[in-house]
Amino acid sequence: MGQQTKVAGVILAGGLARRMGNLDKGLVCWRDRPLVSYAIEAMGEVVGTHIVISANRSIGLYQQFGFPVVQDLTDSFDGPLAGVLAAMHAMDADILLVMPCDSPLIKAHHLQALLTTCADPTVEGAVASDGQRLHPVFLALKIHLKHSLSIYLAGGQRKLEDWINQHSLQRVDFSAQPTVFANINTLSELKSLALSDCTHTPNNNF
Repeated sequence: MGQQTKVAGVILAGGLARRMGNLDKGLVCWRDRPLVSYAIEAMGEVVGTHIVISANRSIGLYQQFGFPVVQDLTDSFDGPLAGVLAAMHAMDADILLVMPCDSPLIKAHHLQALLTTCADPTVEGAVASDGQRLHPVFLALKIHLKHSLSIYLAGGQRKLEDWINQHSLQRVDFSAQPTVFANINTLSELKSLALSDCTHTPNNNF
C-alpha cells in the first residue's frame, strides 16, 4: 500500500455474549492467553500500534493491554456495526481493518489480504469469504463509509451483512483455509477448542 494511506484496526469485543452465559469473550483464555491477545498480535503485525479495542464491559481490563478502548456511541448493545462506527469516529485513518476478539486462528497474513484488496481505489472495502459464505466481521473498510453506517444504524438496522451488501465490498477468497474462521460463541465451543483456565489478567508477553 502507498505510504499516504493511513490504516488503523479495531478488535470487536463489545458484545454481551449471551450464548456463552454473558462471559466477556475477549478475556476468556485459550492456551493460557486471553483470546483478545491473539487478535492484538495478528492486528499489530499489520497496523502497528494503530489499534483500538471496541468494548462495552471490563473497560479497565481491556485498557491494560496497552491500547485505547472505545465504547459504542449508544448504550443499547447494537452489535458489531456499532463497534465499527465508534472506531471510525475515534481513528484518524483512511482505512479501518476489522476483526473480532474470539477467532484465535486468524493470522496477520489473512488480515493483510483484506487490506491489500481494500487498497484498490475502485472498491469501498473488502470482506472475507470461505467460498461458501461471508465472514462479515472480517473487514477492511474505507473510513468514508461511516456516514452510510451512521444512517443505517440510526434507522434501526443492525445486520452486518445487509449493510455490506449496500456497498462495493470485494469478497476475498479464503476457501483454501476456511477453518481459520473458527470462533467461540458457546461454552461447548469453548470446551471443544480446549480453552485453558486462567484469570482475566493481561499477559503482554506475546
